[in-house]
Amino acid sequence: MKIAVTGSIATDHLMHFPGRFADQFIADQLHKVSLSFLVDELVLRRGGVAANIAFGMAQLGLRPVLLGAVGADFDDYRSWLERHGVDCASLHVSEVAHTARFVCTTDTEMCQIASFYAGAMSEARNIELAPVAERIGGLDLVLVSANDPAAMLRHSAECRQRGYAFAADPSQQLARMDGSDVIGLIDGADYLLTNDYEKSLLQSKAGLTDAQLLERVKIRVTTLGKDGVEIAGRDIAPIHVPIAREMQAADPTGVGDGFRAGFFAGLSWGLGLERSAQIGSLLATLVLETVGPQEYEVRGDLFVKRLAESYGDQAAEDVRPHLQ
Repeated sequence: MKIAVTGSIATDHLMHFPGRFADQFIADQLHKVSLSFLVDELVLRRGGVAANIAFGMAQLGLRPVLLGAVGADFDDYRSWLERHGVDCASLHVSEVAHTARFVCTTDTEMCQIASFYAGAMSEARNIELAPVAERIGGLDLVLVSANDPAAMLRHSAECRQRGYAFAADPSQQLARMDGSDVIGLIDGADYLLTNDYEKSLLQSKAGLTDAQLLERVKIRVTTLGKDGVEIAGRDIAPIHVPIAREMQAADPTGVGDGFRAGFFAGLSWGLGLERSAQIGSLLATLVLETVGPQEYEVRGDLFVKRLAESYGDQAAEDVRPHLQ
């Protein structure tokens, strides 16, 4: 299955605050918040939504095409991704801007406060999908994930125009979109991926009920945090998949990206929605157990063993042939 993953590519600056953010806010003073958190840890990691997803797919043996805009400072990061199986040949390299930056602080309860500098990402709107399809001999799926908003709308429009199947994954960029942009992004999508809050925000902005949303997209995938994943679609019974068992949570950054990587890997192997969501949930757990969104490694035998522990022996047997 030939998959192009569009979206942000960034360097993550991850910090840890040894306390609770919630204890630092005064309810009637939120309109003039001015806080500085003394952190006890700083690590620099490779990140960005599209890069994280592509890395996860490559860990599972796929060869995804990463499609986004980066700066001239991207050489080391490019080498890392290519060494781990990601196709970076179609990236747009800015002549003036640096690769995007994500700066995030996590507290003891895994709550996060973050900022994102777009940098070269703003040039992603200049990227066209057709040359990528021509280079690799077609596109079976385009994942339109969080990116420059104009780029996201362009990619969705081109998918509809050229008949490419696509998944809409607006994530944090919903805050930058109005109702017409939301419709322009998701209309005709084969898959819509959000968390439960983003789903409510999307429907509020677009003025869509659950039924009307499924008239626009074929399959809706909603992550529910500790409550797992809910999948709904046209003419299918609702599916609920619980989270995979975790050993010890370390850092939630990139967990949703891990789920998406595993979910679409499962679909590319010809597995069903439920089994694919189980794969996604376990990959998300591997991310959660690691500091940084690309610091984990999928070991086939261990992955299958943990899949059996969370979802049963049949799940493990279905996945085993694809990880050998």
